[in-house]
Amino acid sequence: MNSETHVRPELGNVVVGIDGSPSGRSAVLWAASEADRRGRPLHLVHAADTDRRALYANAETLQAAREAGRDLLTEAASAVRDRFPDLAVTKELSRQEPVAGLRAAAGHRGTIVVGNRGLGGFSALMLGSVGLGVAARAEVPVIVVRGEGDRPETGSVTAAVHDAEDLGWLLLAAAEAEARKAALRLVSVWNVFTHVGSVATMLDDLDGIARQRVHEVKVLADRVRDVHPDLIVGHHVETGTSTPGILIEASGHTDLIVMGRDHRPLGVGPSLGRVAHALIHHAHCPVEIIPPSFVKPDAEP
Repeated sequence: MNSETHVRPELGNVVVGIDGSPSGRSAVLWAASEADRRGRPLHLVHAADTDRRALYANAETLQAAREAGRDLLTEAASAVRDRFPDLAVTKELSRQEPVAGLRAAAGHRGTIVVGNRGLGGFSALMLGSVGLGVAARAEVPVIVVRGEGDRPETGSVTAAVHDAEDLGWLLLAAAEAEARKAALRLVSVWNVFTHVGSVATMLDDLDGIARQRVHEVKVLADRVRDVHPDLIVGHHVETGTSTPGILIEASGHTDLIVMGRDHRPLGVGPSLGRVAHALIHHAHCPVEIIPPSFVKPDAEP
């Protein structure tokens, strides 16, 4: 008997990082649209990093950084209100460095949105290093905004699944699809090369292992339908030799691709696996990374 029961997770408030880059501005408007769909407020954050800069910068430099941050927040809030006049918008000029500032702003239930490319150089606040740091370390969902902003919507959300352990975060992907009035498509990649020499040997029944994967994905889809009976849920197991390549291809035909963050072996340190790393750098649509601890099942008494 399964001792775990799952309920519909609630989509949290939306927190977006601002750095003044074109990618950052696109992320702000995408995050505003996401907050509007969720019926949640939007929180704009600029992490000025003045606590750390105070160790080597003079007062005038710190003041200039704060003023520039306030201007960015004001401009971003104005752009959001022009597009979404009824959306509740708050602003925060954080003294922390960007990864810590965004994590603190999101709290325990928010969703962090970042652009896929920052300003570069000393003042970069988004992906690379900061966006990667947020995606790898945050204990809340992180969405990296990628793709063309004017691309027509497909009416689908894609979840990159592996096995039954994915159900917790998968229900959050279902909530995302439901908020968008979109279908949810579960995609699992069967790559034989990842099994030979580990869980399988060349003498094992690889066809049988593949059939087991198909069965597990179908069970996942059925369990999502139990929780979201009005949601259209499809499932598919794709065969190929490159899991990142197949998922990147799939990202060209969906509005959002969602996946769980890898568990770190032995539970040591943050982890962003190679598939997630490839997606947030090369996907054709926004990518949502959900940490394994974010959606926990309730145990039956």
